[in-house]
Amino acid sequence: MQIVRDYDYVETADRGASVAIGNFDGVHLGHQSVIDIARTQARALDVPLGVLTFEPHPREHFAPEAPPFRLMGREARAHRLEKLGVDKLYELNFNAGMAALSPYEFARNVLSRGLGLSHVVVGADFCFGKGRAGDAGDLERFGREMGFGVTITRLLESGKGQEVSSTAIRTALSEGRPRDAAAMLGHWHRIEGMVVGGEQRGRELGYPTANMSIEGLHPPRFGVYAVLVDVLDGPHAGQYHGAASLGVRPMFHGEVANLETFLFDFSGDLYGTELSVALVEYLRPEETFESLDAFIAQMDADCAQARGILKRL
Repeated sequence: MQIVRDYDYVETADRGASVAIGNFDGVHLGHQSVIDIARTQARALDVPLGVLTFEPHPREHFAPEAPPFRLMGREARAHRLEKLGVDKLYELNFNAGMAALSPYEFARNVLSRGLGLSHVVVGADFCFGKGRAGDAGDLERFGREMGFGVTITRLLESGKGQEVSSTAIRTALSEGRPRDAAAMLGHWHRIEGMVVGGEQRGRELGYPTANMSIEGLHPPRFGVYAVLVDVLDGPHAGQYHGAASLGVRPMFHGEVANLETFLFDFSGDLYGTELSVALVEYLRPEETFESLDAFIAQMDADCAQARGILKRL
C-alpha cells in the first residue's frame, strides 16, 4: 500500500484513484462498507482503490487538550486498511491551511487538481470544508462540475438496529463490552505498539508481562482481559493467547495507565517488539489485595479463566 501525505506533490501513478473519504477511526463495518463501494467503482474504472483521511484527526487539531478519543493510532489504521486491500492511502496533513479551505476549495484543490480522483465515496453524514459547511450533496454537485463521480452511502446499522459508529464502539469499550465493540468493528479491538521497559514486578511474581503505552488512545474499561496477541516482528513473531491488565495498577499505586500482557506458554524477550493485543473478554475490574500471595492467586484464576475463554474461540 502506498501512503501519500501531500496533495500538492503527487506522482502520476498515485492519481486517479477511486477513494472512500473519512477519518476511519477503528475501520469499523460502516467504514468497510464505504471502502467496498469505492472498491467496486475502482474495478469498474480500472483505477487504484484509495482511502483519503487526515492526520492528525481534525478533532485533535481543533481541541488538542481534549481527552484521548482515538480507537487506533495512524500505524494501526494503516495496517488495517492494507489488510482490506487498499492500494493508496492519502493520509493528508490536517493543519490550519487545510482547515481554512472552503468546501469548494477542498473539492477543487485537493480532490480534483491535487489528487485527480476519478470517484469519491462518502457516508450520508459527510461534512467537509471550513466550519464543516459542505455536505454530501455539495460534494456531488462539485463532482459533476469538476469531473469526478460521487457515491453517497447510507449509514450502516448493527443487528440491534443501532448505528455503527466510532462513538458507539467507544461506549462499548468504556463499559467493558469488547465483544459488542467487535461486532461493530468486524474485528477484535486491538491496541498496537512497542513493548517498553517496566518495573520487572511481574517477572518477580512469576508473571512477566509485555508493557505498552496507551497514550493518545481512548481507554477501554480498566481491568483484566482475555486477549489474543500478535507479535508483529522479531524472533518470536507469531500469535499467542494471554491475559492482560489495562489500567493504573492500584495494587502498586500506579498513576499512568498502560497495558500489561502476559503471554501463555511463552519464554523470551519482547522489549522493542511491536505487539497487537486484541481485547476479547472483560474478566474483572482492577483491585487491590491484602497480600502478594492473594494477588498471585487471583492472577492464577484470571489466567485459567482466560485460557478457557480463548480455547472456545
